[in-house]
Amino acid sequence: MSDKRNVYLDHAATTPVDPRVRAAMLPYLEDEKNFGNPSAIYRLGRESKNAISEARAKIAAVLGCRPEEIIFTGSGTESDNLAVLGVARSYQEKGNHLITSAIEHHAVLRPMEHLAKEEGFEVSYLAVDQYGRVAVKTLERALTEKTVLVSIMFANNEIGTILPIRELAKTIRDWKKARGRGPDEPPFFHTDACQAAGYLDLNVARLGIDLLTINGSKIYGPKGTGVLFKRRGVRLKPLIYGGGQESGLRSGTENVAGIIGLTTALEIASGEREKETVRLIPLRDKLIAGILERIPKVVLNGHPTERLPNNVNVSILDVEGEAVLLYLDEQGIAAATGSACDSASLDPSHVILAIGRPYEFAHASIRFSLGRSTTGEDIDYVLAKLPGVVELLRQVSPVKIELDGAVTGSKTAFVEMGRPHWERSMAKGK
Repeated sequence: MSDKRNVYLDHAATTPVDPRVRAAMLPYLEDEKNFGNPSAIYRLGRESKNAISEARAKIAAVLGCRPEEIIFTGSGTESDNLAVLGVARSYQEKGNHLITSAIEHHAVLRPMEHLAKEEGFEVSYLAVDQYGRVAVKTLERALTEKTVLVSIMFANNEIGTILPIRELAKTIRDWKKARGRGPDEPPFFHTDACQAAGYLDLNVARLGIDLLTINGSKIYGPKGTGVLFKRRGVRLKPLIYGGGQESGLRSGTENVAGIIGLTTALEIASGEREKETVRLIPLRDKLIAGILERIPKVVLNGHPTERLPNNVNVSILDVEGEAVLLYLDEQGIAAATGSACDSASLDPSHVILAIGRPYEFAHASIRFSLGRSTTGEDIDYVLAKLPGVVELLRQVSPVKIELDGAVTGSKTAFVEMGRPHWERSMAKGK
C-alpha cells in the first residue's frame, strides 16, 4: 500500500477558508434576506450596511484603532497600492521622496517604481543585513526633509524574517519631533502585515505606525479581500472613483460576504495566535534541523529565531528549486519558491539576492510554510521524501557550487540560536 500523503506547506501563498469563516459568510451568499446593496436606504440595504459597520468595529478592536480608520479593499495588493500611491500623491507639495526596503513585496515595490518613473518621485531602497533586517541607523540616514512615506514590511513573505517595526516607527517619530513636525505631518510609516497577521501583535498603537495592510487569504479567510488601516489625520488620494464608498477612498459596491469573512478570520487568528505560535515553532524548527542534518550543502535563509513561526526557507544547492517542487508535488507535497505572486517568473528571488546570496542560491531556494493543518507526521513525511528527491536531481545536475565558511555557518547559527529559542518559548508557555 502506498505511503503517499497530501501535505500542504504553502500557507504563505494562501490558506483554505476556515469552516467558521465559511459559516459566517453563508447568510450573505445564500439568504435572500441578506443580499442588499449597503448604499440603499431601504431595510435590505440598511441591514447590509449595519453588517459592514459591525465588521469595521470588530477589526478596529483587533488593531486597537477607531472604526473610521478601517478601509475595506479588494486585496492586500490594493491596500498596499492605496497606501503608497495615496500618501505620495496627497503630500507631493511637501516632498517627493519615498523610502522602502530591498525585500518588500512587489505590491509595494511596483507602485514605488511607477511613482519614480512616471510622477517625479525619488525612492530610496534600504539595504538589509544577511538575515533580511533593516537597521535603525540605515533608516535614519535615509530620511530627508522631502520624505513623505516610509513603507517597510512587518515580516517577509519569502524568508520569514520579522523586522523591527516598533523601533523603525520610533525612529521616524523622533526624527519628526526633532524638526518640530506633528503626527499629522509627513513622513508617515506604512507596514505590509499580510504575513504577520495571525502570528504577530497587530495593535497599531503599540507598533506606532500610520498605515497597515492585511488581507483575508493569508489568515484562512476569503480571497479578494483586504484592509488598510489609515490613522486619522493621514490624507489619501483614492485609486478608484465612483459612488464614494469607504469614505470616498474606495468606491464600488462593498463585498459584504467577503468583509464578514475577513473579519471573522481576523478575529479567529487573533484569538488563537499565541496557541498556534507555540504549536508551530517546534514543527518549524524540526523541519529546519532535519533538512540541515539530512541534506548536505543546504543553507537557511532568514533569521534563525526572529522569523515567523510557520516559515522555513532554504537554498538546496546544485539543484533548481522549481525541479524540486515538481518532484515533491509527485509525492503529494506542496511548497513554493519565492513569492506566490511571482511563481511563474524565472527571475531569481530579489529577497534572496538582497540578503547577499548569489544567483545560484536564489534559484535553489525553497519555501515551506506551515499552517493549522500541519502535523508532526507531515514534517516526518517531508523529511523522508526530500533527501531522495535532492539526491536524484543532483545526480543529473551540471551545477556544482562550493560553499564558503560564512554560508556554511548558517547551520551553526540555527543550532545555537534557534533551538534554545523555541525551547524557552515552550517553557514559558508563549
